[in-house]
Amino acid sequence: MSVSSLDPGIAARLKRTPDGLVPAIVQQHDTGAVLMLAWMDDEALHRTLTTKAATYWSRSRGEYWVKGATSGHTQRVVSVALDCDGDTLLVRVDQTGAACHTGDPTCFDAGRLL
Repeated sequence: MSVSSLDPGIAARLKRTPDGLVPAIVQQHDTGAVLMLAWMDDEALHRTLTTKAATYWSRSRGEYWVKGATSGHTQRVVSVALDCDGDTLLVRVDQTGAACHTGDPTCFDAGRLL
């Protein structure tokens, strides 16, 4: 993770995990469908707010990734909101293609529990 240019006012409102991350719930802006859960640090959030391209921190690869950079299944960011506790982001996007790396429309199609 790198030093961030995130607005200090926004950064001050974030409650991060011990490793500096905030969960980001990703939702299709027009249908309300929940697409996926990803992680952002301050720099990923800054890049997302600046470029309107959803940018996340990959915990497994230890690097930033822009959704769709390799797959073409992009997320154009429509809005970003912080919850009342400051510990979760809601990223509303216009999804192009599948949201899940498995090719499913959402990461929550794998199997309903109830």
